[in-house]
Amino acid sequence: MNTLLPPRPRVELAGLRRRLASMLYESLLLLGVLGLTFMVPYLVLGVVLNVAPAGWFAWLHVYLVLGAYFVWYWRRRGQTLAMQTWRLQLVRATDGRALPVATAWLRYTLAWPSVLCFGLGLAWALVDRDRQFLHDRLAGTCIVFRPA
Repeated sequence: MNTLLPPRPRVELAGLRRRLASMLYESLLLLGVLGLTFMVPYLVLGVVLNVAPAGWFAWLHVYLVLGAYFVWYWRRRGQTLAMQTWRLQLVRATDGRALPVATAWLRYTLAWPSVLCFGLGLAWALVDRDRQFLHDRLAGTCIVFRPA
């Protein structure tokens, strides 16, 4: 008896335009996240206690709040809210599985200089053989397209 297994679905790497559009949408969502997480503690510190936190503390706050947001969503389903809208999913490049916590934090941390150094890590996708961002290449992750 010859049993044929159904063909395994082919995973398609997400296109550059789709990933950039998702990043733009994500940045709008993150304004709300940061607004909520800054409003309460900084109003309490500034208005009630009349204390201004140091600049490094504000950057640390941003790093940790956004890190918690991204790592939680990437670990949960491999997708942030914007990635769900654009049908993108973040997976390990080696086997297509969900990211471990350490890999999610590594990718998130590597994305900071990738974006803040004039977007050079994003421009890397123009010369990369798979059109991946530099932080994805270094972290061993990739963003795939998930059709409906």
